[in-house]
Amino acid sequence: MKPDSVNEPSFKKSLNLFDSTAIVVGSMIGSGIFIVSADMGRTLGSPGWLLAAWLITGILTIFAALSYGELAAMMPKAGGQYVYLKEAYNPLFGFLYGWTLFLVIQTGTIAAVAMAFSKYAGVIFPWLSEKNIWLDIGFIKFNTVQILAIASIIALTWINSRGIASGKLVQNSFTFTKVIVLITFIIIGLSFAKNAGAIKLNSDIFWDAMKTQDGKAVPLAGFALVAAIGTAMVGSLFSSDAWNNITFTAGEVINPKKNVPLSLFFGTLIVTIIYILANFVYLQTLPLRGSPEGVSVFERGIQFATNDRLGTASMSGIIGNYATIIMAILVIVSTFGCNNGLILSGARVYYAMAKDNLFFRKAGQLNKNSVPATGLYIQCIWACLLCLSGTYGDLLDYVIFAVLIFYVMTITGIFVLRKKRPDAERPYKAFGYPVVPAIYIITATLIMIDLLIYKPNYTWPGLIIVLLGVPVYFVWKKFGRRMIDDGRHG
Repeated sequence: MKPDSVNEPSFKKSLNLFDSTAIVVGSMIGSGIFIVSADMGRTLGSPGWLLAAWLITGILTIFAALSYGELAAMMPKAGGQYVYLKEAYNPLFGFLYGWTLFLVIQTGTIAAVAMAFSKYAGVIFPWLSEKNIWLDIGFIKFNTVQILAIASIIALTWINSRGIASGKLVQNSFTFTKVIVLITFIIIGLSFAKNAGAIKLNSDIFWDAMKTQDGKAVPLAGFALVAAIGTAMVGSLFSSDAWNNITFTAGEVINPKKNVPLSLFFGTLIVTIIYILANFVYLQTLPLRGSPEGVSVFERGIQFATNDRLGTASMSGIIGNYATIIMAILVIVSTFGCNNGLILSGARVYYAMAKDNLFFRKAGQLNKNSVPATGLYIQCIWACLLCLSGTYGDLLDYVIFAVLIFYVMTITGIFVLRKKRPDAERPYKAFGYPVVPAIYIITATLIMIDLLIYKPNYTWPGLIIVLLGVPVYFVWKKFGRRMIDDGRHG
């Protein structure tokens, strides 16, 4: 990775441990925690198994973060996971990750989070509605929700193009705010919003798993229960994703060999605790089982909360109609901060790829503010197009399987690099090696097999997206080499 010019700006070491942890926490907490437990409740039908699914997700996430720490300390470079895969295996595997990240994982998540931000803003400003068409040009319609979503992506991209200091200011401010508000939500829920009726009903069925399918309740036991837990975890895994984004920005972290591993651990631990406590709040305030025809939030329960908005439903018992507005504000803050972290970090991967001639060359250059502005704007354009296409929701269905593939490959890379480079400097070694990394690899692989069997619509398209990157890699290699040769002869 040689700079194009000796005068090219370099990354500024600006992110301390607090900033790095804020990126981990802020990128993880979006809108998922306020929504996905409803669908998980329909899949599992049991308070105990709902909490177990979140706990398993949290433990796996922390195990993965502890394992990534070794790679992060060993290779503290911009690009993070892309670099780890390239070094552990070969450039093709790094490219497949970067390709999938750009096409689906990062940009699809940015689009979905921006749309969630805009939809919740519509709770406060009713003119923000998917039915409110702002511009109709025949083959595509622009509604006000899409316009605000796109505007938020453009605004955050511009802020981050101004330098890492601007990006981290937004990240720290919004992450701190949403964590404080979430802690307040948890304290209120556990202290003042308890519902004796909900607690009694949930206690009676605590481990009584029952899937709601086609309007019917189907008891779960044995292998069927294990399979249900695996499929239910799609929601919790998605809500717990993006913790690895701090590795993308390692080139801007102060003392990255120490602070990146620590931020991975502290960030994932904080979010896991918050997520489990939030689910305790739901189970203290609402019965898990309910009816889609229920009139009140209590009758609808967790399973059939209106639009799956559990945060709003759980708080409505104590603050009434104000719950809708208060929770909308919380989600607005949460999603805006989440997208800032995603936008800030994603461009660093494209920068590293461009330096290896595997992405648009301009994306491998830093602007006068020492950030990869071109990569930021390329990411912005694709994420905005996904907002307009309406396909981001479908793409996100495929994300978790693709993400798990690369997590497993990356953590397996620890074993590979221990053999390939036994004498390499490792300021931090994976906690519990080889047991903890192996537990993650085995468990995540079993979840992927479960999803392949029981949620093929989620998994096979994701696998196809990854594999489509293989021919693209060889085409790009040829194109990139020709561009370099032309540049030399020019």
